[in-house]
Amino acid sequence: MSALTVMAFDYGTRRVGIAVGNSVTQAGQALKTIAAPNIDVLFQEIQILVDEWQPNQLVVGRPVHPDGEEHEMTAKATRFGNQLRGRLNLPVTWVDERFTSAILEADPKLRDNLDAHSAALILEQYFAERPPA
Repeated sequence: MSALTVMAFDYGTRRVGIAVGNSVTQAGQALKTIAAPNIDVLFQEIQILVDEWQPNQLVVGRPVHPDGEEHEMTAKATRFGNQLRGRLNLPVTWVDERFTSAILEADPKLRDNLDAHSAALILEQYFAERPPA
């Protein structure tokens, strides 16, 4: 079985963190945080990364309250994932991200590129939840 390249996104209204990894190492590598002025520029930047990394699968962090209840950002992240699927024609999976930012904020070294590191944690969460091949 060949390795699956997966790109993960930590969606925010002001910034989107992006990470990449594969099913062999099951580790996420923070790529970059994009602060785009509008959705079209955001997707142009994402397309450049997709062309470079050629992912087979996309993963989007799905923010929810600690008790699992949805909130305003849940719908926005879901819509973003649907736009990724529509624009890039790649499968999208959502991953519960309710604890990723809290983990990262505890480590001052990671705060500079917080959103991309958060995407890396989302990706590792995805790999942890996948059944073994």
